[in-house]
Amino acid sequence: MRQDSAITTIKGIGAKTAEAFARMGVYTVGDILLRYPQNYVQYPKMRSVDEISAGMNAVSVRVKKTPVTRSGRKMQVTVLAAEGEKEKLELVWYRMPYIKNTLTVGRFYVFYGKIAEKSGKYVMEQPAVYEPEKYQGMQDCFFPVYGLTAGITNNLMIKTLSAALSDDMLFSDYLPASIRSAGELCEYNYAMKQIHFPDTMDTLITARRRLVFDEFFLFILGMQYRKRKQERGESAAVFHEPEFVDRLKEKLPFALTGAQERALSDMQNDMSGRYMMQRLIQGDVGSGKTVLAFLMMAWASHNGFQSAIMAPTEVLARQHYDSFIDMSERFGLHFPVVLLTGSMTARQKRSARERLMLYENAMVIGTHALIQEQVDYANLALVITDEQHRFGVRQRDTFAEKGLFPHILVMSATPIPRTLAIILYGDLDISVVDEVPARRLPVKNCVVGVGYRPKAYDFIAEQVRMGHQAYVVCPLVEASENMEGENVNDYALHLLSVLGPDIVVGVLHGKLKNDKKNEIMEQFAKNEIQVLVSTTVVEVGVNVPNATVMMIENAERFGLAQLHQLRGRVGRGDAQSYCIMVNTSDAGSAKKRLEILNRSNDGFFIAGEDLKLRGPGDFFGIRQSGEIMFRLADIYQDAEVLQRASQAAKQILDEDPSLSADENAGLREQMDRFEREQLSRMNL
Repeated sequence: MRQDSAITTIKGIGAKTAEAFARMGVYTVGDILLRYPQNYVQYPKMRSVDEISAGMNAVSVRVKKTPVTRSGRKMQVTVLAAEGEKEKLELVWYRMPYIKNTLTVGRFYVFYGKIAEKSGKYVMEQPAVYEPEKYQGMQDCFFPVYGLTAGITNNLMIKTLSAALSDDMLFSDYLPASIRSAGELCEYNYAMKQIHFPDTMDTLITARRRLVFDEFFLFILGMQYRKRKQERGESAAVFHEPEFVDRLKEKLPFALTGAQERALSDMQNDMSGRYMMQRLIQGDVGSGKTVLAFLMMAWASHNGFQSAIMAPTEVLARQHYDSFIDMSERFGLHFPVVLLTGSMTARQKRSARERLMLYENAMVIGTHALIQEQVDYANLALVITDEQHRFGVRQRDTFAEKGLFPHILVMSATPIPRTLAIILYGDLDISVVDEVPARRLPVKNCVVGVGYRPKAYDFIAEQVRMGHQAYVVCPLVEASENMEGENVNDYALHLLSVLGPDIVVGVLHGKLKNDKKNEIMEQFAKNEIQVLVSTTVVEVGVNVPNATVMMIENAERFGLAQLHQLRGRVGRGDAQSYCIMVNTSDAGSAKKRLEILNRSNDGFFIAGEDLKLRGPGDFFGIRQSGEIMFRLADIYQDAEVLQRASQAAKQILDEDPSLSADENAGLREQMDRFEREQLSRMNL
């Protein structure tokens, strides 16, 4: 079996199952192996009925009576009553009448599932049933939990991956032995098996460290390899009359911050020079990067050149478009502004492409549609990618290739400590915008327990009555027996009952189709939805100045940098805004981390503090950096590994700049595979 073998070569995978896997982006054996677990279940110790509590439990019960099956109008319900000296438990199975034939009166069984309190009694629905001896052996194991789609169950994922990993040497290890030894990295086949089916927590940490190293190493190696091959080219577009930008600044209804002025000066110097600009503007949420992009794009149009900005979502692209139109009218500019997104009709796209060829000084706004093959530009001299952490290096290069040595500007709101930013964006000069405009009120924060929820709901209702809106972020899309935490579907239903019919509650998550996601975000932007219950897909979304409340459930499950990004969705208007973080953990470490966010609104300070607090086993449920190029790696959690990977990539290229040595053949192949996989995940 090879990595590029079709998924159907795995025994038991037929055409129908292959279609379901295709919806997950899985076509080959290599694809399925890269679908790493989202979490792991370690089965709890067995308890007696008297020891149970709400949540996931494994209960040891001696069956005293045969379960009773009742036939209702919709389904058959099988019930087994279990009693201790103090507590009672009702075990319930739906549409499983055969379960009573598998249980023998007088014998002990272990029932595993989620216990809830209903009508004053404990109930466990759809419990799994195990022999005590078998369950005893399972307690020491970690069982993987995967992201799924319709037609694919977790058991099917486990079965398929077990079959794929049965080949003892599916991979050849491409890393030189010297690098593996220096980094204390395990062998690749071992890492792949242990990431899916770890023997212990230690082997899981060891496997993850190796695979994280590989992601960082291949990314940095590819970036540095291209950088060494391509000297910075002379730009075909030299920008004149910088005083034009100064005149526009005077027309702004606010003064730029000192940090904005410094970044603007950096860009003006770059674009007035002989060589193409390659600069990263790293600015905290709400620091005013978009206005800088507009000023540079207007300057390009004034010099007779085209410019283009690529946003990560259609809603954000449309918002940029409306904003640019508004600013152009306010400043008395008459430059063409063109929008191009994937959801536009064929006729609209054709018209937009024609305008790109017709207007040589157009300001262009769009999404990934801007870099499709059929899109050509007449005179592209400046390309900007907004929210860089959502795009890969190759994607940025593809954008730049649409022009003739255009100036490149990259913008990111991810607060990355400078030492790490230099590694990740090693091919770019960096300007930091670390001040927030004075006109914006700082967000007021609070970290609360679950008992505060009723007050939070009253506060949200009060804000809505004042004409404002609110976000509520949950970690899960739907309830899961394998993962604890609030989910958007059930939470939205609960809020509907609490807030009443006068407040419109919307639901947003990553499983929705793009058109539906765009529709919901536009409704929220227009205040047609007052409370939006969402997963972290709102982290990079739309600017809604009217939103004043961000409530984050299970806040301890998120990284601080991601929480800070979420908090940045509010505080964008003139009204006071609030961030309510609900901590559902009793752990002192969770409280300590959240208090950092509670005390500060400075994203760079928060990122630095978070680096100091993270431990080697803290990687469940907290991956926070969101970079599309990494499946496992987190630049905060894995900062030390990132630095080691950077050193290893430099060592390889110093010894073999062209990667032409025979011993690096596997390395070249793996680097190319990594980049292809990146592009595939970006749908390019």
